[in-house]
Amino acid sequence: MSESSPRRGFTTAILHSDRDAPVEHGSLHKPLHLSVAFGYRDSRELAAVFQGRQQGFAYGRQGNPTTAALEQKVNRMEGGVGTVCFATGMAAIGAIMVSLLREGDHVVSSAFLFGNTNSMFATLATQGVRVSLVDATDVSAVEAALTPATRLVFVETIANPRTQVADLKRIGELCAKRGLLYVVDNTMTSPYLFRPKSVGAGFVVNALTKYIGGHGNALGGAVTDTGTFDWTRFPNIYEGYKTAQPRLWGITQIRKKGLRDWGASLSPEQAHHLAVGAETLALRMERACANAAALAEFLAGHRRVRAVYYPGLPGHPQHALARELFSAFGALLAFELDPALDCFDFLNRLGNVVLSSNLGDNRTLAIPVAHTIYWEMGRERRSTMGIADSLIRISVGIEDREDLVGDFAQALG
Repeated sequence: MSESSPRRGFTTAILHSDRDAPVEHGSLHKPLHLSVAFGYRDSRELAAVFQGRQQGFAYGRQGNPTTAALEQKVNRMEGGVGTVCFATGMAAIGAIMVSLLREGDHVVSSAFLFGNTNSMFATLATQGVRVSLVDATDVSAVEAALTPATRLVFVETIANPRTQVADLKRIGELCAKRGLLYVVDNTMTSPYLFRPKSVGAGFVVNALTKYIGGHGNALGGAVTDTGTFDWTRFPNIYEGYKTAQPRLWGITQIRKKGLRDWGASLSPEQAHHLAVGAETLALRMERACANAAALAEFLAGHRRVRAVYYPGLPGHPQHALARELFSAFGALLAFELDPALDCFDFLNRLGNVVLSSNLGDNRTLAIPVAHTIYWEMGRERRSTMGIADSLIRISVGIEDREDLVGDFAQALG
């Protein structure tokens, strides 16, 4: 936003961000830039771009004008000092670990993790980085796990699928006190419902595939540096990246080591889809959250449902905390059927709900958790996470509310 621009709200800023600087031919969206390489007339200018002394594009693996426009959108959403986009959300999380951790380092993470993140941490543990999984709904469990080798604390805002809410503010205060990097995965809430910067997160992760993109047509992920962490206190920054301002050391290392070296680059086509989808994030989230609240209330009152997990329900263990932190309770819920019902038969009776593994789509999606996305981790690990065999995860979309609730009513009936 230029200094002369009026103050903008969330959606207005996203809608107009592409045109804050001149755009080719007056295009309303940043055009697709498909070139892999970028030419310069002056060799000194080319060298300056490679050395980071001048802004510009060196090679498509490190980004291009189309992905840069998306990074600017996400950065504004999260109030960051810099954002790097990746091909997937998992690539974004992996880039943090690969770029910033070394053998002998220690990570404290929430035990209530997305299945693939859990798998990634298991891999990390085989490569010399110790990982402690704790109950992040209680800050004392995080504090008890800290060691002199701890480099970062990782949590999700709302856990997938059981919807536990991390004690985000108090964990942030603990990390600030101990000088630890606080990494918050904001995928389940999105920057519209919550800004992790408000609780002291140094890095924010978003799986852009989910709510920010919203249409189930593009993969992507992002890491945003909020500017709250003092990188001069972090021991694993390479000397070559300390030429920039200290507040940019971390995000520079993420781009160089996590993106350039490991190559999980977001394509310009995917970036374009995600940038266009992001424009309606607020509208979609308001509708989806309202639908989720109505469906959760309906399921909680149904005799053939044993338990419902949704932070918006007063009986949820972290309901008060979620109300304090988030502007709404999210669009994901899970529930357990009466054991007398077969979860597969129930799912097959749904008519307007898509049986799918994604979440954050405009369409409502359902999946039997223990038999699919959490199958690989085994029964014992699922048990520690409270994932019953009858647990069904619902990613609520923007359908007409009567059609959505009616579909579950007939399937249960």
